[in-house]
Amino acid sequence: MSRAEAAGTRKGRRGSTPSSKKRAKTISQHLIGRLEGLGLRHVFGIPGDYVLGFYEELCASSIDVIGTTREDCAGYAADAYARVAGLGALCVTYCVGGLSVVNSVAQAYAEKSPLLVISGSPGMNERGRNALLHHKVRDFETQRDIFEKITVAGAVLHDPLTAFRDTDRVIDAILRYKRPGYLELPRDLVGMTPLFDHETASEKPTSDQAELTEAVEEAGRRLGQSKSPAILVGVEIHRFGLQDDVIAFAEKHKLPMASTLLGKSVVPENHPLYVGVYEGALGKETPRQVVEDSDCLLMLGTFITDINLGIDTANLDPRHCLVATSEDLRISHHHYHSVLLEDFVGALSERKMTIAAPKLPERAKAEASPFTPEPDTAVSVRRLFEKIDSILSEEMVVICDVGDALFAGGDLTVRKRTEFLSPAYYTSMGFAIPAALGAKAADPDCRPIVIVGDGAFQMTGTELSTIFRLGQNPIVFVLNNKGYTTERFIKDGSFNDIGNWNYHRITELIGGGWGFDVRTEKDLEKSVSAALANRDSFSLLNIHLDPYDRSDALERVARRLGARLGVVPPEDGANE
Repeated sequence: MSRAEAAGTRKGRRGSTPSSKKRAKTISQHLIGRLEGLGLRHVFGIPGDYVLGFYEELCASSIDVIGTTREDCAGYAADAYARVAGLGALCVTYCVGGLSVVNSVAQAYAEKSPLLVISGSPGMNERGRNALLHHKVRDFETQRDIFEKITVAGAVLHDPLTAFRDTDRVIDAILRYKRPGYLELPRDLVGMTPLFDHETASEKPTSDQAELTEAVEEAGRRLGQSKSPAILVGVEIHRFGLQDDVIAFAEKHKLPMASTLLGKSVVPENHPLYVGVYEGALGKETPRQVVEDSDCLLMLGTFITDINLGIDTANLDPRHCLVATSEDLRISHHHYHSVLLEDFVGALSERKMTIAAPKLPERAKAEASPFTPEPDTAVSVRRLFEKIDSILSEEMVVICDVGDALFAGGDLTVRKRTEFLSPAYYTSMGFAIPAALGAKAADPDCRPIVIVGDGAFQMTGTELSTIFRLGQNPIVFVLNNKGYTTERFIKDGSFNDIGNWNYHRITELIGGGWGFDVRTEKDLEKSVSAALANRDSFSLLNIHLDPYDRSDALERVARRLGARLGVVPPEDGANE
């Protein structure tokens, strides 16, 4: 069975993969050929009349089309696919499709996920004949103007003379900057053949060698003088494929490594030099001490966001920080503007230097303790996550939605690199279920463990229909606390309450899958065992929780956010 068949994707008509030396005959064939050449195997989306011709071309290629229930779900799925595979793509129709993916594409931009948006649009000839074509908002440029704010590059392929070059430019920018790009294809140009040959030629950016040398020398000097050096690893180390270099550098000099929440699992969490997720005063004590007590903190690929820095509780002295990202390199108060992240990491790893290895903190046990259920006890958030932690294995990818799913999920021990997916910066609810679809398509050998609040599930949970249709087998934990518990602890009110669905009975609506109603620890133990044994379809566990139950991590976050608003979070059972 092929990898595509293992992912359960729908097969279209098959054509040969274009040779890199053979010019694609049409605009659409050139675009598809570029994607095939980069190893893309799936495109997510929903067809519409402005993009049907391109969908037909996709189905004649080696790329599988995965139709989703909603366009925003296609965006989240393609985002997760990109995080796992290195490039994702979605294809939608004009405006009603394109504008529906704006939020999910904005998240990919904010969190640096390499995603290509392909949109159909009205034909160039019909635009002049009828200005009031369906789906148009204001003018024919409205959709492109909106995407210009949330993509790193974009183009409307309206001119056969420049279409190939524009396609290459956008794709190259996506790969270079690890952010979304936008291509709009008028429907009457899908089969257009340019008059001239085109040779794809990509220029690889380079660092200013003098700046790079000076930056590495300064960094090496600072590290050599340090008494307590440490590394804080961010998500860009994964996006740019630099994990091996960073881990090898840490092992060579025996430097402790922490990660941000968005960068969780970029370093294997059972690595002996890994100390945990750093979240300022909101996180655990060991990573906080290692990071904040360091007199030379090497921050590699790290986003300086409020969530990553513990809602402004981080205590980091800029004089002791070496910050290297894809956008900037800053050592103390010195800025190097023409040094690429990958070049800096590579050159620093190769530089000969002597660094005093700091005393490593005593590590918590990497393996989770066995879970022993108390049969008649109601399930709590703390005990639920203890159970989840006890079942995690190398094959599993953990996908957390926003809320306690994310903040408590940050304390789970993920053993495989880059196998913790979450919107930990943009924090858009509704990511997790469609992300499971995308992650499984990107890596058919993985098994998604999805942790999602009931509010987020009500937004995008219908994507389980696609997951079931494709034979995927995630285990979904729905935290059913009957509303938005994170907001309850920031500012309480009936506006945080939602309707209470029978989530486990969604299997009846979809026509398959396994559903479990979980109220006690005995229920939890039995349902998790059954879900692990179910390899052929999804399993959903409806976990009934007290509306005011929360993890220690969520309580710390909520109290900090509440302080910003000048409110005091409610005590347990405040409205009971």
